[in-house]
Amino acid sequence: MKPLRPEDPGHLGPYRLVAQLGAGGMGRVYLATSPAGQTVAVKVIRPEMAEDKNFRIRFRREVAAAAAVGGTYTAAVVDAAPDAETPWLATTYIPGPTLAEAVAEHGPLPVESVLALGAGMAEALIAVHAQGLVHRDLKPSNVLLAADGPRVIDFGIVRARDGYQLTATGGVFGSLEYMCPEQATGEPMGAEGDVFCLGSVLTFAACGHPPFDGAAAATLLYQVAHGWPDLAGVPEALDKLISLCLAKDPALRISPDRLSAACAPGGVEQLLTESWLPAPVAATVARYQAAVMDLVSPPAVVPIAPDAPGTADSRAGADGAG
Repeated sequence: MKPLRPEDPGHLGPYRLVAQLGAGGMGRVYLATSPAGQTVAVKVIRPEMAEDKNFRIRFRREVAAAAAVGGTYTAAVVDAAPDAETPWLATTYIPGPTLAEAVAEHGPLPVESVLALGAGMAEALIAVHAQGLVHRDLKPSNVLLAADGPRVIDFGIVRARDGYQLTATGGVFGSLEYMCPEQATGEPMGAEGDVFCLGSVLTFAACGHPPFDGAAAATLLYQVAHGWPDLAGVPEALDKLISLCLAKDPALRISPDRLSAACAPGGVEQLLTESWLPAPVAATVARYQAAVMDLVSPPAVVPIAPDAPGTADSRAGADGAG
């Protein structure tokens, strides 16, 4: 979280911007507040992209796709202006680090936390797929860790299963280390591809590295499509579940509902308690929450008690004594 720069807008629509959360290829993301006091994350599209008619069509579809997705474990769309001079999309703000940040700072998560993460992410995919959509870019930086569970975010390259694509055509989309074989070979990707990507994310959460690696992009893509996943360091309790996600054949991968049930046999809510995260990560979440409160809460007004009779004169007299 960074302070606003002089060139950053002060408002977008009804939202007052208070800090910068991050920046990417499409634009910047800001922390903002609504007139009613709701805290939101506002993604603002870069001006040069906003001038592209085809991009505006894709962004409009992105907004519609993201707004259609519900569920507890995604960040809900609360407002958008895809046709504004500066297009933007506002979602619920989730105070907490990304999985990538948490593992970088504190190391891999314990088994119980990974199971809770897997159950929550599987529930998010159920919500995405129920709308006929495929996320296509599940990776550690697109998973937020909140006090009450994970959230899958960034539907920037989500794709409908009827074939429309929300990103420019002619390229490979997604993060290479977390792609599924269908993406790596350029084949059509369905909902099963998201499950493969989820397995790669769980591998990272459990042992601190993705299941596939390569010095060059071509080598990495070959490993994703044809190589065995590197699950060294993955606890035995998680190995089978992750392997069921990482089957090369999409038809052999576990479904999100079965994965959720396997991770949390008693229901997701039983795992996602206040202690679902290890103490160091929970402390990081608490820091995010405190930082947001400091930014969006109005400063407290402390009333000044009037001086007792004669006090001011007495001080003046004392100050002037000499």
